[in-house]
Amino acid sequence: MENWSLLPQWSRPTWAEVDLGVIGRNLRLIKQMVGPHRSIMAIVKADAYGHGAKQVARVALRAGADWLGVAFPEEGAELRDSGIAAPMVVLGPVFPEQVGLALGKDLSVSVSGMELARALEQEAAKRGVWAKVHVKVDTGMGRLGIPLDQALDFLRKLSSLPHLMIEGLYTHLATAEEPNSHFAMEQLSRFLEVDQKARALGIKIPFRHAANSAGLLFFEQSRLDIVRPGIMIYGCSPNPDAPNPLPLGPALSWKTRVAHLKGVEAGESISYGRTFVASGPMKVAVLPLGYGDGLPRKLSNRGEVLIRGHRAPIVGMICMDMTIVDVTSVHGVELGDEVVLVGRQEGQEIRAEEMAQWAGTISYEILCGIGKRVPRLYLEEPES
Repeated sequence: MENWSLLPQWSRPTWAEVDLGVIGRNLRLIKQMVGPHRSIMAIVKADAYGHGAKQVARVALRAGADWLGVAFPEEGAELRDSGIAAPMVVLGPVFPEQVGLALGKDLSVSVSGMELARALEQEAAKRGVWAKVHVKVDTGMGRLGIPLDQALDFLRKLSSLPHLMIEGLYTHLATAEEPNSHFAMEQLSRFLEVDQKARALGIKIPFRHAANSAGLLFFEQSRLDIVRPGIMIYGCSPNPDAPNPLPLGPALSWKTRVAHLKGVEAGESISYGRTFVASGPMKVAVLPLGYGDGLPRKLSNRGEVLIRGHRAPIVGMICMDMTIVDVTSVHGVELGDEVVLVGRQEGQEIRAEEMAQWAGTISYEILCGIGKRVPRLYLEEPES
């Protein structure tokens, strides 16, 4: 029985399967790599890269994660409201008007400036609680973070605020995807210098962290008190061209079904703009999904799908709700046949990294881009 039949009857025949068992295995492999003395912050922002934040968070915590990382307070609040009580850090920008939500949901907040720090202090004093913060140092990412030359003074000021607790100190590596990157090593050196000077001043900071997935894989020196795996939890490498020491498995498959079959004669065109004109007789299949579901329009006339264990090229422009593929050389295609956009079928596989290469982007964008109108089917992790 096809997994599609396990979806609710009202679900459209385009879906994404998320194997929570694979996510659990990936997390346990990461845990083995970093050892028992380091904590893991599982990054579940952007709805766990399109996999489902609530479901992934629970599996990750069972598999050994200690923290959860989100982008915005609203993401953290949604997880709290679902009953998840693990330590949680908001890694993205927070506005002063959001601090009430953050503190009310017991979220640690990333800070890079005094305006937010003061707002947190005031709200924490009003509530009679601690505002837990992770101070971000900009060591070269050029994004969020306190500048290096202001970091020590900033930490001194924060440590004097009576309702604010500095829980962590961290940075983000800009080029960790490049093994042996000199710039990544320079960033790490800058960060550790700030940390050492802060400790020399008696500023107590329990946790330091710098390693995202790329840092964790390619820069062992960046594995500090906490590591922050993201894309690797979901089975993709931050650099598909670099050797990966862990046998990670992709957790998500994206599927649909053949909605219509038709013949096309030589000289006839397909889809908007007539970007594809048949050079001879051919058979095409219409699929009931398009860029409105997150299938990149850049895959028009260059992407492929799997049907009956064969690769079928996308022909013509991808539409908002439909995509057309050439099935001339695929024997026996019928209405309702399963079509795999990302995943495995009869020994063949299309990975998110390959689709990303066709689209000129990265696997992160492919996974995060699968739209809300694509129902998720969760394959539960086996009981241990």
